[in-house]
Amino acid sequence: KEWSCCPENWISFHSYCYFISTNDKKWTESEKNCSGMNAYLLVVHSKDEQDFISQKVNPKFAYYVGLSDPERKNNWQWVDQTPYNESATFWHPDEPSQPSDGCAVLLYRSSPRKWGLNDVRCQETHKSICKMMKIYL
Repeated sequence: KEWSCCPENWISFHSYCYFISTNDKKWTESEKNCSGMNAYLLVVHSKDEQDFISQKVNPKFAYYVGLSDPERKNNWQWVDQTPYNESATFWHPDEPSQPSDGCAVLLYRSSPRKWGLNDVRCQETHKSICKMMKIYL
């Protein structure tokens, strides 16, 4: 039988582990923080995963995810090289909205009441979510 686990203070969902930061950092600092833990900023692959994460984070905060538009040309890219599929990405309505905003956060909006992605300036400081494969023993 296979055993899998996540590091201490990480949460488990399917074959992945997630770490929700409590510190505010810029996007690049958040990315470095995740890679320093052998992880990467959150890449969302399914509605189930989005729903799971949304239940674990605080609606008062925004959380950096691993989606950015480095050249500010509406050419969004996931940090793990997963192909970007706009229709499978959970943007809030009318997002991304600002060409000058090159990074994505997961945030809660009260109208309509739901979690989704929003574009922000990468220099803003927010919490973040890291993701890694589970450790199999």
